[in-house]
Amino acid sequence: MTKFMMFFIAMGLVLVGCSNQDKANENNEKNTNSSANHAINTENTPSTEQSGLQDSAEDAAKNEGELSVQDTETAYEMCARALNDYYKAVWNGSVIELDAFIDNDNLKQYTQKKIESQYAVHVKNKQTDKVQNIEIGAWEVKYTDDVDGGFLYLKIPVQIHMDVGSYGEVTEFLVRNANGKLVIVDWYTGAKDSYDFTVRGENQTIDNPNIWNDSEWVKSVSFLTEM
Repeated sequence: MTKFMMFFIAMGLVLVGCSNQDKANENNEKNTNSSANHAINTENTPSTEQSGLQDSAEDAAKNEGELSVQDTETAYEMCARALNDYYKAVWNGSVIELDAFIDNDNLKQYTQKKIESQYAVHVKNKQTDKVQNIEIGAWEVKYTDDVDGGFLYLKIPVQIHMDVGSYGEVTEFLVRNANGKLVIVDWYTGAKDSYDFTVRGENQTIDNPNIWNDSEWVKSVSFLTEM
């Protein structure tokens, strides 16, 4: 009788131990699954944050306090976007956000007037072709140091593809670093009979990044454009 009682007690202990082990394994499995889910969620968060940072850091200078040749690619990409938006504005009537590219109010007003004037001419002459896309050719860049932190000169040839046919122009840009963000400080397209050609004159030398801060010069341009 005693032997049987001891046997049943021993079996009971084994069963209890197995039951506790099963519960422990179940709890461990739940904890493992919970940790795995937490890890997946954490991996998704950085990509979302990174996307936001990329948007806010668009056209940011390599060094917040200065401009250098290292900013060439960013400056080019900014000017390329500006050209794409510009040609779609003057032909398609699309909205262009000049604040994204230009910091100087005088240049901003002039560019807005330039866009409105050209679009009005196209509408008046019933030129209904729309810009489909633009194609940029071999472009040039030059860095110049000065007391204001230096500037980049870019010469960008572009082919504008319309609904039917295409045409080409060359645009010159001057770019500075304004508080860590690259901005266009001058912008000239010198094609014959173009708006800049007519208002600013032909064969202009684009090398003065402070020209739109020259009040007397701006007055002369304002007189011609009614800015």
